[in-house]
Amino acid sequence: MQTPPAPHELTVIVVSYNTRTLTLAALRSLFDTTRATSMRVVLLDNASTDGSADAVAASFPQVEQIRSMENLGFARANNVVGALARTEFLLLLNPDTECHPGAVDNLLAFARANPGSGIWGGRTVFPDGSLNIASCWQRITPWSMFCMAVGLTAAFPRSNIFNSEALGAWKRDSVREVDIVSGCFFLIRRDLWERLGGFDLRYFMYGEEADLCLRARRLGFRPMITPAAQIMHLLGAASISQAHKRVSVAKARVTLIRTHWPAWQVPLGIGLMWLWGGLRFGASRAAALFGQESGQKRSAHWSEVWRRRHEWLQGY
Repeated sequence: MQTPPAPHELTVIVVSYNTRTLTLAALRSLFDTTRATSMRVVLLDNASTDGSADAVAASFPQVEQIRSMENLGFARANNVVGALARTEFLLLLNPDTECHPGAVDNLLAFARANPGSGIWGGRTVFPDGSLNIASCWQRITPWSMFCMAVGLTAAFPRSNIFNSEALGAWKRDSVREVDIVSGCFFLIRRDLWERLGGFDLRYFMYGEEADLCLRARRLGFRPMITPAAQIMHLLGAASISQAHKRVSVAKARVTLIRTHWPAWQVPLGIGLMWLWGGLRFGASRAAALFGQESGQKRSAHWSEVWRRRHEWLQGY
């Protein structure tokens, strides 16, 4: 009599949109580097037109697929797969990532050793091995918003005072509690995911993991990061343009401010977002007057962002 297979511990959710080559590399690294974890891998393809779904089916028949006829966005796509999961843990993994040896195994072991956190993440690097700070963040505060608006964050990126959201001086080389774990490599207990109702569907892209982590913290959970779980993350591979990404991130920030700040602080936050966009639009226009090619490109970028300010100042 054959012994029945052990139940999976983990459901890995990958959401792809026109990232065929990257998605294949992400899945290859996931399977090559995961040895101790029993996992179910589910890919939701957001109506890609580059043959992503067929390529995954041919190269990785063990990956379950959901082929959407429309682009559901990151939040809704993860919610669709999360609702079907029955494992103890869910791992959200971006298609523009590659797992380093032991990343998933180590992250799951870290979660079991720190159950009170509820949400866990690792360390991210760029393809050349240099630190990618975007594995985690601290929440937006009036001070961090002021520093970003007036340029202190850009002037002192490695300062914990002037770049507090990014924990600028921290190299992500130690275990630490954080406010927000990035959705690129995001481990969560399924029962907590269900308790929170998954992602807030107002967020089409960007900000959804920040909102979910902040809601989890209200329940008493404390997300954590471990450097023992490392991945490569490219950042923004599915974005249409840099200006479009900037607008989407701004919309997410406004929504987070409206949702998670005390009501009396919200007008201040919205005003600082307006100041952030206005100062950069004005500075880029001034630089363009000197005829510099880089200045003209920046001017075109910020002109589009500023032209769409009524869109992002409303949030999602």
